[in-house]
Amino acid sequence: MQYRDFGKLRWLPSALGFGAMRMPVLDKDSSKIDEPEATRMIRYAIDHGVNYVDTAYPYHGGNSEGLVGRALQDGYREQVKLATKLPCWLVEKAEDFDRLLNEQLERLQTDHIDFYLLHALNKDSWAKIQKLNILGEAEKALADGRIHYLGFSFHDEFEVFEKIVDGYDGWTFCQIQYNYMDTEYQAGARGLQYAYDKGLAVVVMEPIRGGQLALAPPPPILELWNTTARKRAPADWALQWVWNQPQVSVVLSGMSTMEHVEQNVASAGESGPDTLTDAERELIERVRDRYQELIPIDCTKCEYCLPCPEGVAIPRILTMYNEAVMYNTPDKARWAYNNFIKEEERADQCAKCGECEEKCPQGIEIMEWLEKIHKVLGEGAEL
Repeated sequence: MQYRDFGKLRWLPSALGFGAMRMPVLDKDSSKIDEPEATRMIRYAIDHGVNYVDTAYPYHGGNSEGLVGRALQDGYREQVKLATKLPCWLVEKAEDFDRLLNEQLERLQTDHIDFYLLHALNKDSWAKIQKLNILGEAEKALADGRIHYLGFSFHDEFEVFEKIVDGYDGWTFCQIQYNYMDTEYQAGARGLQYAYDKGLAVVVMEPIRGGQLALAPPPPILELWNTTARKRAPADWALQWVWNQPQVSVVLSGMSTMEHVEQNVASAGESGPDTLTDAERELIERVRDRYQELIPIDCTKCEYCLPCPEGVAIPRILTMYNEAVMYNTPDKARWAYNNFIKEEERADQCAKCGECEEKCPQGIEIMEWLEKIHKVLGEGAEL
């Protein structure tokens, strides 16, 4: 296992962190964790040098923290730094901070959380956190030792990220989504550098883009990977790209099988800042560009098409379809469409008024695409 710097702390985290969000389950029910196998996976990772374990209040239907707490018994808790997150969406008053933190400590069977994050901060939740003085409550927990370091995970635009980093002097670390396809998404490369320059440790989530970059690539992408002398699995290329950047402290991987753990531990052992050659970095850039060329709808997410008079979530829907085609993941896109897009915002609500097409600077035939997308994502037709 390789170890890296963690901001200003005099502690070295393992390059690979164990993300307890995608553990093996029973009966295809995400709330039913296969506890013996998940425990075996977590302990294997720790036995092979992983010293950072990350979970959160809502993962696996609220059962992840309990599983992690049990898996870290028998001496494993002492071998790792444990991270979990405050579910900010459940916080309605200042007293909720203590109530939730104490519940998490009990679930995790520990007297302290090493790295505590405010979960999924965005513009609105950051405003609520400030209004309720949740940072003041967190400072009390820091003082009494229930948490050792405070950070946040993030899902919004770079400008919001910048304000949050600068809005509190007590941050030790942050967690952002980052991979070779998402260099400009949310905090992105600018956020990574900004946090690093401020002395924060940066924990990276979704380095394989929710597994999309680990799948068997479409032929045009496979042809590119095959041009390199050094052969790697697609997931390994994605991980090595993130580890290659010295600003990154820990790369989290949500592993669902023991094979994933074994492969990722092996990859981490070969990782390091600035270890990819110029040719390898250029190859990954060509892969990124080629993936972008596979996008069927030339939507830039400028949102000029909004607001839709019928409330259709046009850019989100077009993006889901684009990703389904790019990565050949229609089942994942269907699941996201039916779980994350409200019924009243889905593509079949389009009244074909044409207002969106009049505004679209890309000249996209939005109405036609929405009809096709609903058939694929909403009704199960082939891509």
